[in-house]
Amino acid sequence: MKVSQGSIGRVFVIRLEDGDVLPECIERFAAEQKISVANALMVGGIGSGQAVVGPRVSEARPPDPMVVPVDGAHEAVAFGVLAPDEDGRAVLHIHAAMGRSGNTVTGCLRHGVKTWVVGEVILIEILGTEAKRLHDEATGFVLLQPEGE
Repeated sequence: MKVSQGSIGRVFVIRLEDGDVLPECIERFAAEQKISVANALMVGGIGSGQAVVGPRVSEARPPDPMVVPVDGAHEAVAFGVLAPDEDGRAVLHIHAAMGRSGNTVTGCLRHGVKTWVVGEVILIEILGTEAKRLHDEATGFVLLQPEGE
């Protein structure tokens, strides 16, 4: 386990509108507000896009992601961690559970999804931590690397 301690900074209450694209719109907002590390919570609707639902073969390195389409309005709840990449750009790693007509898809939204009607986001800034997203050779992933304690 790797740990870095921080404290809560600003808290933003955000309403995404129909067609806003996650995670890009939150990353753009974070850059505008000079937010480096944060936690994002979202509830609302997802209308279209793609979700990564796991690797095709669990042991493969680098992983070959399974990507599924998100077609039609889905009720969604999502949780993510925002941290800067090697170039200092805010990157939101966000996963969502999206349901429609009794079926649920859960996955990573890194390929982008569009908000359907509304998305309600609470973005909680974390101060005093030096966490970054760095490429990990062993896994092929860009992983959160807390620095400090």
